[in-house]
Amino acid sequence: MLGNPVGSSKRLLEPIDRVSEVLFGLIMVLTFTGSLSVAESGHAEVRAMLIGALGCNLAWGIIDGIFYLMGCLADRSRDLRTLHAVRTAADQADARRIVADALPGAVASVLQPAELEAMSQRLKALPAPPERARLSREDWGGALGVLLLVVLTTFPVAIPFLFMHDAMRALRVSNAIAIAMLFVSGYAFGRIAGRRAWLMGLGTVILGAILVVITMALGG
Repeated sequence: MLGNPVGSSKRLLEPIDRVSEVLFGLIMVLTFTGSLSVAESGHAEVRAMLIGALGCNLAWGIIDGIFYLMGCLADRSRDLRTLHAVRTAADQADARRIVADALPGAVASVLQPAELEAMSQRLKALPAPPERARLSREDWGGALGVLLLVVLTTFPVAIPFLFMHDAMRALRVSNAIAIAMLFVSGYAFGRIAGRRAWLMGLGTVILGAILVVITMALGG
């Protein structure tokens, strides 16, 4: 974290970020497809549902992208404050404490004072940092990635309604696709978290169904 406090030190989106955005997009689009009354729906109703689902995910994708940028700026500002604090520390002991506080507890606990000292010296040797943190091109790319993930998640679930004239059949295929995507997302999360992937996949399907029901019940 301290090695590059004013630049991007991570990929555009971490795996957990990608999984989370896909799950969020799925929940949103399922609230629309789930509220569709197949018995009473014609082309106009299906079209309105698809436009609503896409519009909702576009809006929330933009909001999520803004939140992502806010998080990046907050992280960058925190790292910059740490770097300034190390460079202006009253003595070496204070500088070592600041470096240790900025590191994860498990990492800081195994470092010797000499190692913390070396890290603080290397930070002091860096070029003078800017006074304020700024968003990088990678941050904007990450925000765009968030937007695209949320929006693009709409299409696999919506495609059956575009190509099938039978609304009931389209809904069944759409739900099957959504269940498969929920399972794959949960499976991927399970692998990232070091849990039983297939069990996390099943749990995500159940959790997704519950969240959709709750959202629809609350008028979402």
